[in-house]
Amino acid sequence: MLWPGTAPYSEYSPDQPQPSLKAFPAEGARGAVIVLPGGAYAYKAPHEGDPVARMLNAQGIAAFVLDYRVAPCHCEAPLADVKRAVRVLRLAGYEKVAVLGFSAGGNLCCASAVLWDKGDPDSDDPAERLSSRPDAFIPCYAVVSMGRYTHTGSRENLLGAGKDDPRLISRFSAELNVTDETPPAFIWHTAEDGSVPPQNSLLLAKALADHGILFELHIYPRGHHGIGLSSELPPASGWGTDCCRFLLSYGFGA
Repeated sequence: MLWPGTAPYSEYSPDQPQPSLKAFPAEGARGAVIVLPGGAYAYKAPHEGDPVARMLNAQGIAAFVLDYRVAPCHCEAPLADVKRAVRVLRLAGYEKVAVLGFSAGGNLCCASAVLWDKGDPDSDDPAERLSSRPDAFIPCYAVVSMGRYTHTGSRENLLGAGKDDPRLISRFSAELNVTDETPPAFIWHTAEDGSVPPQNSLLLAKALADHGILFELHIYPRGHHGIGLSSELPPASGWGTDCCRFLLSYGFGA
């Protein structure tokens, strides 16, 4: 369990289990990656969870798959879960913490990178005193925007009755919330993604560039939405190798 007691916003999702982290440790790893499977904020796709964590382990990087809350839930609940996960891993002693997410999990990944907070120094909970800012983020065919290029199901499931509320649409559109303190990113998408258009990743890359944030962007020509590790779809199948190289360059290995 992530929380020592009742998780915030639990009253909106009483039938969902408490959010939790599934650990895939790597001996000597200085950094850890939180993996956020996609699923339109309705479920978590299994092929975007444990297999990705094992891929990271093979390169000496610790990974933790987050079972975050999905609809029906308060729109702030998934973000609260990933922010808590970042703090918990910092408290556990990891020098670096990154967030990696697919599709709707990519939206959550981006939200964690642009909506982080510095922590509450007066909290009785030592984890809550720590910053929730990830040291890097990795959006994979992500629903970056809740605007023009969004995935309708993800927006409806996350925002619920507020799906047309301009304030909520803006809050969960990462390209509108990038600042000079946003962490570096590894971004990838496929050009033929028919569910979440690659314009999402292009909008994020432009926002990062406008703020001078370091990033790596790959738009692979082939691959349908939700391809995960894409082991049989070159050149997209190379994203895992490229991503691990990116993480190791930022000190996430042993």
